[in-house]
Amino acid sequence: MDDLLLRRVRPGLGGELADVRVNDGRVTAISEPGSAGFAARVVDGHGGTLLPGLVDAHVHLVQWATFRRRIPLDAARSAGEAIELLLAHLLATPAQQSELVVGAGFRDALWPDKPHKDLLQRALPGRAVALFSADLHTLWLSPAALKLIGRDHPTGVLLENDCMSATAQLPTAAIDVQDQWVAEAVSAAAARGVTQIVDYEYADTVADWTRRGAPAARISCVIARYLLDQAIERGHRTGDVLPDSDGLLTVGPFKLFVDGSLNTRTAYCHDPYPGGDFPGLLELPVASLVSLMQRAFVHGLIPAVHAIGDRANTIALAAFEEVGCPGRIEHAQLLSAGDVSRFAELGVIAAVQPAHQPDDRDVADRHWHGRTSRAFPYRSLLESGARLEFGSDAPVAPLDPWDGIASAVFRTDDDRPAWHPEQSIPFPDALAASSGGRRGVSVGDVADLMVTAADPSTLSAADLRALPVTATILGGRVTHLS
Repeated sequence: MDDLLLRRVRPGLGGELADVRVNDGRVTAISEPGSAGFAARVVDGHGGTLLPGLVDAHVHLVQWATFRRRIPLDAARSAGEAIELLLAHLLATPAQQSELVVGAGFRDALWPDKPHKDLLQRALPGRAVALFSADLHTLWLSPAALKLIGRDHPTGVLLENDCMSATAQLPTAAIDVQDQWVAEAVSAAAARGVTQIVDYEYADTVADWTRRGAPAARISCVIARYLLDQAIERGHRTGDVLPDSDGLLTVGPFKLFVDGSLNTRTAYCHDPYPGGDFPGLLELPVASLVSLMQRAFVHGLIPAVHAIGDRANTIALAAFEEVGCPGRIEHAQLLSAGDVSRFAELGVIAAVQPAHQPDDRDVADRHWHGRTSRAFPYRSLLESGARLEFGSDAPVAPLDPWDGIASAVFRTDDDRPAWHPEQSIPFPDALAASSGGRRGVSVGDVADLMVTAADPSTLSAADLRALPVTATILGGRVTHLS
């Protein structure tokens, strides 16, 4: 591989100006600025900060790539307002009558009214309309859209498994078009300093990424529950490098769901949601969870268990203890006080999405009232010795780790005071959680790197979210340069 010279960069937070040489995909020298020597490619860092490349540890890549082209509904404060946004967009950008109208990003947990298929029918008679909630656990369909997938439903509002199975039945763009969208989304992520993505798409990610060719980031291909037998037959094990991928594609963990989500009020909790006795939804009985985890682990697949509510996390941690395997709990949004220390004790990674905290603070205040001191408890986990790994869960939040880092450090994304600031974490820890645990740049490191225009540890929340990335390097190859 040709060598690369990064001139006028500052390695690490608060680093001094230096030149950094990369050869064969690794950092080989850090020297005084202006040092002599030839390099096949020279990149001027303009005095920017050189840091490890960022890792988004939880993305649904096809959904994120598609979401970027859907009608945005995140500003809707009611079902009626969501329809107004939908109509305004359609008037501004007319589509063919036969097309499926797709919107995304609504959050109905605080709405004064309820979504219903009849509202869509009145607004767009006979049109097939599919609207996705921000957390992807609710799908709101019009009567024509229900007919399109051969379903009947009293309200057209499908939750959890019904939502996911109906999503799989909806018409999609051709595979080559989807692949192009995904490539564009990964390139956009590289422009934010991302060098690795863990792809949780509910699909055969191994086959999909093998088909797509060389990406602009390393991709870890998560194994969906329904593909466990196939993965075992293929001999796939978590961490395996896939053939003919130049080391960029690996087999990821094995994904399982214990519960639903907060916004859908299906996160499984010890206490019921306000106004009733419903504690949320247990997606996978304990015995089945343990059995699947055991089978996967015996065959070299590390479990990644979705658990949002405190009771779901208690169950997931108990399953890890019974199986005796390492792994990850995805989300860990609400924890019982006694469960915080168990992550470190069991060697279970807390794979969290900090951008969800400011997004969900109002919903949590209502539906987890009296328990929010235990919600998104990043400092408590960190101080207990747990390993934190950050992701976006895109398209639930944008695929931009700077948004998550700012949320973890400042606990707000608007001009309101920080929400439970006692759970904020120091910037260096947040950066490490977004960099696969790396905290600086040293000779011998894999050259997955980024150069930022300023030292991010000195910035406000707003400036962090808007921080320009000057260059991104993947194994010594420049994937972004501004």
